[in-house]
Amino acid sequence: MPTPSAIESAISRWLTSSSPHPAVVREVWQDGRPAMLRTGNPYDAVKMPLPLVHAAADSSAPDVVAAVLAEALDGPVICHPRHWYYALVPAGTCGTWRGAEAVVRGPGGWLGIPRPDRTEPTPVTPYWAVPVKRPGKLCAAEAVAELLRAGRARLEGTAT
Repeated sequence: MPTPSAIESAISRWLTSSSPHPAVVREVWQDGRPAMLRTGNPYDAVKMPLPLVHAAADSSAPDVVAAVLAEALDGPVICHPRHWYYALVPAGTCGTWRGAEAVVRGPGGWLGIPRPDRTEPTPVTPYWAVPVKRPGKLCAAEAVAELLRAGRARLEGTAT
């Protein structure tokens, strides 16, 4: 069974695999800043509007939202406070996404990725609302679309 540090190291390697300079990414993370990494391989990212996510969770409390996201999406989600949530989804989702509530960042896109252990909510700095559990474990695009549809329905008063 892998040790926690081996798992953390594998997650870091996986997250930084889109960078030609992973050592620079680790330095940025050491400084406490998110690293700008390309999307498209090994993951795309669905940019989810904060109001839709909060409506789907029926709360804006970070711990409640995190629990709902973990249950509904079963994959890593980054919170950029006061703005967006980003669900990491399989590479290629950008080409097949049909949801009107969000856009997908795929090949050629960029995303501020916090270091893997930044899981405590902050007022400004991105953090993992749902941390990466293991390399390659991503949110299903359909689950993300369903969560956003539920949030839209709740905002519009049509939720059942």
